[in-house]
Amino acid sequence: MKLVIATRNAHKLEEIQAIFDFKDLEVLSAFDFPEIPDVVEDGATFEANAIKKAVEIARETGCWTMADDSGLEVDALGGAPGVYSARYAGEPCSYPANNEKLLAELAGKEDRTARFRTVIALSDPDGNTITVDGACPGKIIEELRGTNGFGYDPLFIPDGYEHTFAELSSDIKNTISHRARALRKAHDTWGSLLN
Repeated sequence: MKLVIATRNAHKLEEIQAIFDFKDLEVLSAFDFPEIPDVVEDGATFEANAIKKAVEIARETGCWTMADDSGLEVDALGGAPGVYSARYAGEPCSYPANNEKLLAELAGKEDRTARFRTVIALSDPDGNTITVDGACPGKIIEELRGTNGFGYDPLFIPDGYEHTFAELSSDIKNTISHRARALRKAHDTWGSLLN
């Protein structure tokens, strides 16, 4: 069976493949279908964006497709950047600019609690979908730390740890992250479907 991972983000693809056991599947990604345009993520929620990506890519490829939408929710900012996490500082997407804007928005705020959230959707070629989600709570620190990871990882310390996601090894991050938690749910929930 073929399964398409609906992303052209190499970091995300690597993380998904490291976490999810694909032993009985032929795994492809959006990189394998350069003729298919990027899906416009204009949903108001992570779930809406994940479903839209999964359905559109499944219909275009004729393959079962897994898609996710993820982001950072900061309590003091009313859940922002949320679905706008990748383009928080505007287009084009820039991790340094996003981190700089986040630190500026949080300047002087005592509450720095936050969570990474993800919703993963699985769609068959007819557009039938199911979803799972995962979250990793933590806090935002005041300066960048670490070089392992991407996005907001250098500013986010998960609960129970003293190091940022960007300071933790990939093995640890791939055990505790929002994506890891959602992928474990996906594996447990969808395992029989995908095998």
